Amino acid sequence: MSEPIANVDMANAWGGEEGDQWTQFADEYDTSLRSIWARFLETDPIAPADRVLDIGCGSGQSTRDAARLARDGSALGVDLSESMLAEARRRASTEGLTNVEFLRADAQVHAFDTATFDLAISRFGSMFFSDRPAAFANIASALRPGGGVALLVWQATAGNEWIMVVRESMAAGRDLPMPPPGAPGPAALADPDDVEALLTGVGFEAVELTSFEEPMWFGADADAAYAFVGGIGIVKGLSEGLDEVARADAHEKLKAALRSHETPEGVRFGSAVWLITARKS
Repeated sequence: MSEPIANVDMANAWGGEEGDQWTQFADEYDTSLRSIWARFLETDPIAPADRVLDIGCGSGQSTRDAARLARDGSALGVDLSESMLAEARRRASTEGLTNVEFLRADAQVHAFDTATFDLAISRFGSMFFSDRPAAFANIASALRPGGGVALLVWQATAGNEWIMVVRESMAAGRDLPMPPPGAPGPAALADPDDVEALLTGVGFEAVELTSFEEPMWFGADADAAYAFVGGIGIVKGLSEGLDEVARADAHEKLKAALRSHETPEGVRFGSAVWLITARKS
C-alpha cells in the first residue's frame, strides 16, 4: 500500500529540484538557522525519555539533535523529500545515533500510531499544509494526552528582512502581492490569533507564541551567499514569468543586496520568528 499524500504540489516540489537543492546546501541551510535553532534549544523542550516527532525534518539536523537530547527516548523525522531523508539517514549513521528514524510521509494524512509521541517539533516545516486543521488534528492524534508541540515558524513577511529583500530584488517592476493569511507558505502561521484558534480547534490548549529575532546567515561573503540563495524556492518562484533580460537584472539586484549585507561575520539579514508551543488537552 502506497504512502498517502495530500499535499501533492509540495510533494512534487520537494521530491524534485527543491529537495535536491536543499540536500546540496544542507550545511548552508543549517548554518543559516543556527542562531534561531540555538534559541529553540535554550527553551529545553525535549526531555531525556521523550518520543519526539519532527515534522518537515529536511536533512535531519533537528531530528538528530532531538535524538541526542531524548537519549532514553527516540526521534522520528518525517519529510516529503527522499533525497533529504537519505542525507538525514547518512548523517545519523555517521554520528552513531541509534534512536532516530526517518520516514517519507505527509504529516497531514500519515497514519501515525495513536498517542505515541510526547512532543512534536518542527523547524520551519509546519507552514505548508493544504488543510491546516486536518494536519494539526492528525498531529494531535499522534500525541499522548498532555503531549506538546514546539514549532518554529516565520512571523509576518513584512517583518522578515531576508524575505523582503529577496522580494524587492526579484520584483522586476512588478507589484508583488503579499500572500493571503493562512495560505500554505512561509507566513501560514504568522498571525497569533489565527494560530490560537487553529490549535485550540483541534484539541490543544495553553497556546503560546514567543518572539525570536535572530540574524539569518547566508554565506561567508556575497559570492558564497548567492551560490546558496540564488537557487532557493522563493527566488525561483519569483523568477517565473520574467523574460531572460528581466530575470538577469533581478538576479544582479539580488547579488547587490547580498553585497550590501556583508559583515565581518558573513552575509546577514534580520529575521522574525515565532516559537509556538501548546499542549494536547
